[in-house]
Amino acid sequence: MQKNQQIILGIDPGTLMMGYGLIAIDGSHVEMLEMNILKLSTKKDHYERLSLIHEKVTALIRKFHPHQCAIEAPFFGKNVQSMLKLGRAQGVAIAAAMQAGIPVTEYAPRKIKQSITGNGNAGKDQVWSMLQRIIFIKDRPRYFDASDALAVAICHHFQSSSPIAKASAKTITVVTARKKLKAWEEFLDNNPHRIRQG
Repeated sequence: MQKNQQIILGIDPGTLMMGYGLIAIDGSHVEMLEMNILKLSTKKDHYERLSLIHEKVTALIRKFHPHQCAIEAPFFGKNVQSMLKLGRAQGVAIAAAMQAGIPVTEYAPRKIKQSITGNGNAGKDQVWSMLQRIIFIKDRPRYFDASDALAVAICHHFQSSSPIAKASAKTITVVTARKKLKAWEEFLDNNPHRIRQG
């Protein structure tokens, strides 16, 4: 691995199938390192599957040493039990990354599609087509969970390298500092007896 390379691990969490994709960024060049799925047996109980998710994410971290991790946020559906299980799967993946000291960023499905295709309602085929153009890959994945995870990683790269995102982060810092200063000034105005003359 080159010194200036940044490696991002993207995860599409699932209770029966977890997609993962890793990219390496060197300047403006984006290279795919790996894209695949972890298929979980329906014969295993939910807790065993959670353990396997944790093990897989930990193994990927040991192998590739990613600098950052990006994960897709659960899509809110009507089935509460499914949502609960999906949230647990996501939580276990996040815990594995955080345990290794890797910062984690979560993205909504719509945000990922918007970032890759320019359309938040894009279909999986459209997302895959754009991924092929971005990183020049030919082989279509057997499961879209893998390409979805790759899209999460690339979305994070786009968001973190965007001048708008960087400017926004700086603006938030300045605004926060101003609010703190204003709060301090208000405190002094309301409590003149607390001011000591040197």
